[in-house]
Amino acid sequence: MRAIEIKEYGGPEVLQLCERPVPELKQGEVLIKVHAAGVNRPDVFQRTGNYPVPPGASDLPGLEVAGEIVDGDLAGSGFRKGDLVCALVQGGGYAEYCAAPLTQCLPVPKGLSALEAAALPENYFTVWSNVFDRGALAAGETLLVQGGSSGIGVTAIQIAKALGHRVFATAGSVEKCSACEALGAERAINYKTEDFEAVVKEATGGKGANVILDMVGGDYLPREIKTLADDGRLVFIAQLGGSKGQLDMGQVMRRRLTITGSTLRPRPVSFKAAIAASLRERVWPLIEAGQIKPVIHHTFPLEQAAQAHAMMESSAHIGKIMLQL
Repeated sequence: MRAIEIKEYGGPEVLQLCERPVPELKQGEVLIKVHAAGVNRPDVFQRTGNYPVPPGASDLPGLEVAGEIVDGDLAGSGFRKGDLVCALVQGGGYAEYCAAPLTQCLPVPKGLSALEAAALPENYFTVWSNVFDRGALAAGETLLVQGGSSGIGVTAIQIAKALGHRVFATAGSVEKCSACEALGAERAINYKTEDFEAVVKEATGGKGANVILDMVGGDYLPREIKTLADDGRLVFIAQLGGSKGQLDMGQVMRRRLTITGSTLRPRPVSFKAAIAASLRERVWPLIEAGQIKPVIHHTFPLEQAAQAHAMMESSAHIGKIMLQL
């Protein structure tokens, strides 16, 4: 099969088209003939040597795919060979065939193409796990999304809005802020010209955000602590602004704040299966009803994976960057 491999750590140019054997299935896995795959920030980190491949996972990049089930034990799953599914995987998505745990597969939502469905798993699993499970965003609470125009950001805005929450988001341009508001953010804050703490506090009558989803870290930390409402939760999913920041522990104690975070890739199949079940029950109906939609910025053919990574690193995109086979 054709695939994209990382020849050595480095810039986008190290992504090279190659021939690899079709994956051999492990127990509980299915083989998917890939129609499309998502490009995600962790793929870039893996390419630069900053995101180790978990033991037993494919060394090929790619954490989400959509396509046709062509092999595997499907007994009792409700799936059949030939069904179109999307799936979260530990690696191997940049290829013509990909092995995926059966319990991490979801049907392509009605009304969506395989390309659109491939834009869902990584961001939707991540947002559900961190905003609703770990962050415990509850009825009547407010969410602040840092990086609202990213794949994660457009997903978090839409799901939270569809479930009845007030949503604020940050982005780095007028165009990106407008996109966030069009997707459901009550107010998008241009972090280059505005103070997100001041805007959120004013909009919430001084209360602040109940949950903040953050992929920046670094010097955002002290401002985010001030932006949180009492009993608020700050959830880290990346550290694009640095892994260290100043923490006022007095505020954490006095206002009962929770600071947490997670990475999804190394978690066990059983953990991801539970997220898949929640998504199918709570979010897939919203997609099929048209209340939530994948936002695709640009699609490249598989052999142009390097160009896709260059676009990702430019941060010029709004929503997802995809590879199509």
